[in-house]
Amino acid sequence: MKKFRMAVIGLGGRGTGMLRDNILHFDDVEIAAVCDLYEDRVERALNIIKERRPDDPQTFGTTDYTELMARGDIDAIYVSTAWESHIEICIAAMRAGIPVGSEVGGAYSLDDCFRLVRTYEETKTPFMFMENCCYNKSELLATSMARAGKFGKIVHCSGAYAHDLRGEITGGNINRHYRLRNYMNRNCDNYPTHDLGPIARLLNINRGNRMVSLVSMASSSYGLEEYVKDRKIDEKDTTLKDAHFKQGDIITTIIKCAGGETIVLSLDTSLPRSYDRAFTVRGTKGYYSMTTNSVYFDGMEEDWSPVDAIKKSLDNATEYEAEFLPSVWSNMTEEDIKRGHGGMDGIMMSRFINAVREGKPMDIDVYDGAAWMCITCLSEKSIIEGGALQEIPDFTNGKWLLRKSEDVIPM
Repeated sequence: MKKFRMAVIGLGGRGTGMLRDNILHFDDVEIAAVCDLYEDRVERALNIIKERRPDDPQTFGTTDYTELMARGDIDAIYVSTAWESHIEICIAAMRAGIPVGSEVGGAYSLDDCFRLVRTYEETKTPFMFMENCCYNKSELLATSMARAGKFGKIVHCSGAYAHDLRGEITGGNINRHYRLRNYMNRNCDNYPTHDLGPIARLLNINRGNRMVSLVSMASSSYGLEEYVKDRKIDEKDTTLKDAHFKQGDIITTIIKCAGGETIVLSLDTSLPRSYDRAFTVRGTKGYYSMTTNSVYFDGMEEDWSPVDAIKKSLDNATEYEAEFLPSVWSNMTEEDIKRGHGGMDGIMMSRFINAVREGKPMDIDVYDGAAWMCITCLSEKSIIEGGALQEIPDFTNGKWLLRKSEDVIPM
């Protein structure tokens, strides 16, 4: 089989990790080119490739992504740059006729989202939004159970990006990480898609349902300023001395759907806590909670005390894996699990590569990407306006009424 020639644009922590731990594990994939704004990151990537693939043709390295796209020998591009440049680079790739997969992050304007959609509709160049949490075990198990009617009619879902990122954010200048400038200058749900993506697919958003409106509120902002002072980070980076962070410590967003469902999202990244995506599904017959990996069905042990309920339901969702968990997870090997985020990165990248090779539709398409990313700029506007209601555009231009329900992994 002819080798699949891939390029990686963006070689920070995420891009380098995906290259080293994931993409290079595909024996039939050749890294044709790599690109980053910083030459040292390009050199690091080239050294990783040379060490792992000494017999492969030499990889082209550049700090200018337009040079990479002009080569004419690339089958697909994976974009993992700073949030601000995702849409710009993806549009350039589509205009160059190169299938592209974009890492996640929020959009800075509705106009950017519309430009992304229009470019796809004009060029028909494949685009995939690389939201890895849509392929995670818990989210796929709950979605499969929902499709089987186990939870009844779904009326509400919630989720969070709850991740203590204080070190990464405040180290932004030293480590050249884009989160710092965003937290200093913006106040919004800047990273909504890890929690929203799986929920949107479960609720058939853009496929018979759509998100109609949202309201967002922000808490006060104290966490990062205290973190800088307590750990004396301003001695390492003097630009942070007396710095003020505009980003609220907790952002809460409520979304209303055309089907009547509600969604609650929480961004919680600047206070001390353990990691949790808090993915929850509520229906008329039962619920699923990712935090405790629990299910509860109507009438299940109604005599349980609250304490008994916590103990007895803890991790009881594992009892349903044999019947409902998609085979891509039940057949997961230890090697698969090591390929990033417990295995979901490998599934996602494999699905992207196979879709490009076989000319199949992308699991998570441009309409999904636009609808999920726009939550960021709309939450920002809602917060500025004191929690005012914001209309969520229909990027499908009415096609959501006709598009059929389709899961990222067949259930």
